Amino acid sequence: MALEYEGLGCRLHICKGVRMSKSSKIIWASLGAAVLLVVTFVVGVFFGASFLVFSVDKELAAIEQAYRNIVRDYVDPGKVDQATLSQAAIQAMIDALDDPYSAYFDPEVYRWYTDDSAGVYGGIGAEIGLIDDRITIVLAYAGSPAAGAGLKTGDAILEVDGVSTKGLSVTETVNLVRGEKGTQVKLLILPEGETEAVLFTITRDEIPVPSVNYELIDGIAYIVLEQFGDRSDSEIKEALIRANDEARGIILDLRYNPGGGLQTVIDIASRFIADGTVLTVRYNDGKTQTYSVNQRDVSTSLPMVVLVNGFSASASEVLSGALQDHGRAVIAGATTYGKGSVNYLEPLPNGSAIYITAARWLTPNGHLIEGVGITPDYVLETNDWVAWAINYLNTENPG
Repeated sequence: MALEYEGLGCRLHICKGVRMSKSSKIIWASLGAAVLLVVTFVVGVFFGASFLVFSVDKELAAIEQAYRNIVRDYVDPGKVDQATLSQAAIQAMIDALDDPYSAYFDPEVYRWYTDDSAGVYGGIGAEIGLIDDRITIVLAYAGSPAAGAGLKTGDAILEVDGVSTKGLSVTETVNLVRGEKGTQVKLLILPEGETEAVLFTITRDEIPVPSVNYELIDGIAYIVLEQFGDRSDSEIKEALIRANDEARGIILDLRYNPGGGLQTVIDIASRFIADGTVLTVRYNDGKTQTYSVNQRDVSTSLPMVVLVNGFSASASEVLSGALQDHGRAVIAGATTYGKGSVNYLEPLPNGSAIYITAARWLTPNGHLIEGVGITPDYVLETNDWVAWAINYLNTENPG
């Protein structure tokens, strides 16, 4: 799922990424409605010394010369499409970065994401990832077409409408799966642990992405935050109003949370942390920008346990890292994914856009998230993590 942050001449993203293990490379993307989550952010681009500018200009001149020669001199001019050449060149540059979080959106895909008049688009309601070089279902939302069809975590997507997913990126696969509400998509699925593939025909629908769920268990407020979306802060506010009134402690469950908006995570963190830094962003020139707690109308000082796992990524790592560094909550579960990259979406003159990594996240104490993740205070081996958290809160904070 790509997340869009409106900025000055660019758009910043907290790209969502998770992994199963150190050896598994997983990149998250939502197969729900084509909706971008917005928050304001600014990126500065600095070229530094003049020799770098000269080098950049020299390389651009080489690209321009090759383009002009091909358009002017290629023996079969009927095969030369200038738009195709331009898009191929940009795609090649993105591929050369060898960065799973950077991508190129051609004009059609970019219009599809941004054109409000294009109609109602949807998907199957699942999160997918690239696990050991195979496009795989990471999570099927309850009540979604994917869940209704029987797709489960670990199922591999081999084909989409007859197109093999081998060698495709997550973004490319998402573009194949998404489509207009009410239309059908055929998925060739290899269920986890099976050897025979099964063909599923699923009707696309508009997918409301879940955000916050609240439940009171044995006097403890159990709050599940599915993602950091547009409504998440207001929903957390309502959950905290209830928790402050009826609970002795809070379990904040960030397992399987792939991330979301920067401003949203700052706003939510500010409901749990009284003051200080939430996170720091470090750019490619070494400069940093610090984001601090803001004043909120509803907050809480109730004792907390935060549950995380290897699927907790990006904004969920920012929040858990801030709560841990401030000593505001006990972090329990498993080491998080380690997605500490800031990405932005930059529109290009030909109607396409590039989505590139521009900075890294740091926790309040300066710990790098990228490739490392958040190490929990308690690594849980038990099967019932919620029960462990309830027992912890009741034991450490009796009465």
